[in-house]
Amino acid sequence: LINARDAKTGEVGAFDVDLQPIIEALASQAAVALDNQLLLDKQRKLLESFIQVIASAIDAKSPYTGGHCQRVPVIAEMLAAAACDSESGPFRDFALSEDEQYELYIASWLHDCGKVTTPEYVVDKATKLETIYDRIETVKTRLEVLKRDAEIAYLKAATEPGADAESLRAEFEARLAELDDHGAFLENANLGGEFMADEMIERVQEIAALSWRDASGQEQPFLSENEVDNLCIKRGTLNDEEREVINNHIVMTIEMLEQLPFPKTLVRVPEFAGGHHEKLDGTGYPQGLTGEQMSLPARMMAIADIFEALTAADRPYKKAKTLTESLRIMSFMVKDQHIDAELFRLFLEGGVYQRYAEAHLLPEQIDDVSIADYLG
Repeated sequence: LINARDAKTGEVGAFDVDLQPIIEALASQAAVALDNQLLLDKQRKLLESFIQVIASAIDAKSPYTGGHCQRVPVIAEMLAAAACDSESGPFRDFALSEDEQYELYIASWLHDCGKVTTPEYVVDKATKLETIYDRIETVKTRLEVLKRDAEIAYLKAATEPGADAESLRAEFEARLAELDDHGAFLENANLGGEFMADEMIERVQEIAALSWRDASGQEQPFLSENEVDNLCIKRGTLNDEEREVINNHIVMTIEMLEQLPFPKTLVRVPEFAGGHHEKLDGTGYPQGLTGEQMSLPARMMAIADIFEALTAADRPYKKAKTLTESLRIMSFMVKDQHIDAELFRLFLEGGVYQRYAEAHLLPEQIDDVSIADYLG
């Protein structure tokens, strides 16, 4: 509203005196509207910054999950964009408004906010025997005690009249080799991984049945019951109790987010953020939702969270997986009805995995992928 224009000639002129109050009122309303929009933009930026500060704090809480809260939104946004861009197939009619995209964006940043309540000793448990320190060092000390005892027994026997020194020496060296092998095996078992074979569990139990004498001379089992239980963890480094503690983070995420007075445009943030550990067959947690009960954005979040976790190079119990390894595992999850098959197809055919890999994975993780191998 700079000035009036003649309706016929278009020439700029002065406003009629009678119109000036109306024009001034309109100008005032426009100024108020601009101020309100600027305030809304500032509030939005403040909200985003606050959310990112929380996410960064969660990542900084553990050196083993640093960056997870920042990388999951990247994958979720890529997958959502691929679905919106689909011109054929099951997502050809899928669309997210600007508000819905923002809702997913906020949810993906907050999907692990409940981890602020998770104890560090659980999040940071790098090996199966780790507590305040890694108890594998105590186990190695016991092995040294057994080696010492073996040496003492050998030296005593070797000094006996008529002793076969050569045979005794061979037995002693064989015993040392056996103990060294036990030690190497236990160190490897302590590291954790994606799977532990039954044969390895049996060997842990066999070693546990050995005995040693403590500082007071009392005979003790080589491994305590707690040490055996932890060394026999089949996947990762957490035992059942610790797994329950860390799984509780998603319950806390939902509870925390449901307490926030989100506006209508963000009302589904708790659902999106709280659904990334649910599975289509209903065996996920915390609510045991089925695929029909999960929204599409929540299913996108699940894929984003899984792919980031598989390819992450900062997890304590495993090395970073390559693209082919990660996608193979996810294809099995599709067959087991844990993740959405159509979204996984889009994840592959839309090149989401490749674009993310080029920006965030280590060069040695990016191998040649034939997506046909992972599509049923």
